[in-house]
Amino acid sequence: MNSKNEMKMEFLSRSQNESFARVAVAAFASQLDPTLEEIADIKTAVSEAVTNAIIHGYDNPNEWVRVITRIDDHTVTIEVIDHGCGIEDVELARQPLYTSKPELERSGMGFTVMETFMDEVEVNSAPGQGTKVRMLKRIRSDAVEMGKDG
Repeated sequence: MNSKNEMKMEFLSRSQNESFARVAVAAFASQLDPTLEEIADIKTAVSEAVTNAIIHGYDNPNEWVRVITRIDDHTVTIEVIDHGCGIEDVELARQPLYTSKPELERSGMGFTVMETFMDEVEVNSAPGQGTKVRMLKRIRSDAVEMGKDG
């Protein structure tokens, strides 16, 4: 099965939109017939990336978060983009337990969670310009494997 498909969506940087993004991306990815574990992994990673964009990218709930999801063969690529404050030190931000907003009692585990549940995570950011988190998940479900081998 060679399937290429793409979905783009934008929503305001409000915390209630995080669940919408998580479910929309999972529904789009479901066309690859992923396992329940793979869907849960995708939902968790999207939730973390979108929450980071909302909490750390903006101080204003009326800014936009963009999510682009692509399917290419057996791979789902998800980009979560904000045009907010950006990250001063990406490597520091990727360290477990680091948070730029300790007053909000954030765990500082967002990037660690994304890296745990996805096959690849890439973070591009510049102060004052925003952040793009690109995550990749290879779908290994039985239906996809059978189609590839059969």
